[in-house]
Amino acid sequence: MKIAAPRDECRKIFDAFAGAGGNFIDTANYYNHGTSETYLGEFLAGDRERFVLATKYSLTMRPNDPNGGGNHRKNLAQSLEASLKRLKTDYIDLYWLHAWDFTTPVEEVMRALDDMVRSGKILHIGISDVPAWIVAKANTLAELRGWTPFVGLQVQYSLVERAVERDLLPMAHDFRMGVTAWSPLGMGVLTGKYSNANRTRPAGGRLEGADHPHVVALKSDRSLAIADAVQVMADEMGHKPAQVALSWLRHKGVIPIIGARKAAQVLENIGSVTLDLTDEQVKRLDEISAIELGFPHDFLLGKTTRELFFGDTLDRVETEV
Repeated sequence: MKIAAPRDECRKIFDAFAGAGGNFIDTANYYNHGTSETYLGEFLAGDRERFVLATKYSLTMRPNDPNGGGNHRKNLAQSLEASLKRLKTDYIDLYWLHAWDFTTPVEEVMRALDDMVRSGKILHIGISDVPAWIVAKANTLAELRGWTPFVGLQVQYSLVERAVERDLLPMAHDFRMGVTAWSPLGMGVLTGKYSNANRTRPAGGRLEGADHPHVVALKSDRSLAIADAVQVMADEMGHKPAQVALSWLRHKGVIPIIGARKAAQVLENIGSVTLDLTDEQVKRLDEISAIELGFPHDFLLGKTTRELFFGDTLDRVETEV
């Protein structure tokens, strides 16, 4: 769960989530410039041990100071200490590197994070918004040097944004990393508010995350066709479109991070755990939202290329593809 609402509503959201049995909370120092962590510190008071608490560092908290952001050791140290104070806790269950800055050496990042784990201030580390090759290099380096590896990956993933299936998800699977998805409802496209029949925003409506530079185009034919297919399936099952979209992610072995602004939305989204899609339904959604993997995947996995490896014995060879 990610909290983003006025304080009173945040309290209701938190209570609804906890009351329904939720125990994993994801936030970041950057969200509302620390206010999200401050609220959570208040809400968690007296019941901290029950929750798996995740927060992040990397994005700048002081735009005029080069030391106010980035992946480097100094920002890690100061960001972690500030988060611990705001959250009123002495340790973080899962500490995410928020995004790769293409500036700090991988070795510095992994050694600094390992030092924090050894200090007891962090239990596990994860990484978000990063190329697959960076994570592969980092975890291989950690394994060789006896440092703490990344155990979690957070990515943008939904029925309308499946690019992570090219490299990031296979990489995470190979390293046995848990995967969480931000914007699991495609910036609001999969909530049932938008369709080909209604190509405009609802009155007073706002696309979730519309100010994000990688926001999914609301009116794209592909996105709206997927939204329509989700709506049809939801109607067939007597569930909400958002529940169908979230259930599809769970069938992919991914944990969706729900970003609610009202307590009712939290309860509706949690209802997705009672929805089990059939293999046929998953296949329908896979097909309507399929993407081209591109080179080298489509080339290497094609029948013609596979036959170059195994010839006439291809149908007798067991492979992982």
